[in-house]
Amino acid sequence: MLCAVYRSLRKEGTYLYIEKRDDFSKVPDLLLQNFGSPQLVTILNLAKREHLAQIDINKLKAALVEQGFYLQLPPPPENLLAAHKAATQLGQ
Repeated sequence: MLCAVYRSLRKEGTYLYIEKRDDFSKVPDLLLQNFGSPQLVTILNLAKREHLAQIDINKLKAALVEQGFYLQLPPPPENLLAAHKAATQLGQ
């Protein structure tokens, strides 16, 4: 199973995985508008991979089969204030 990976120029850390290179027909128009102009990053052969760094490969494969695309969003920013408060309370 091959898939094409595109990054968003508008939203840092956001990637769109689709079944076929440059075939965005299954991606909702609103998502593409918000994503911006997709920039090709790579073509992946998922059959030869057991895992990926940032996403569950089984969820990726299922999404590609069921809906024809997968949207990877960046993790939420770390709340440094909450981390500091938790660390200082543990030290007391």
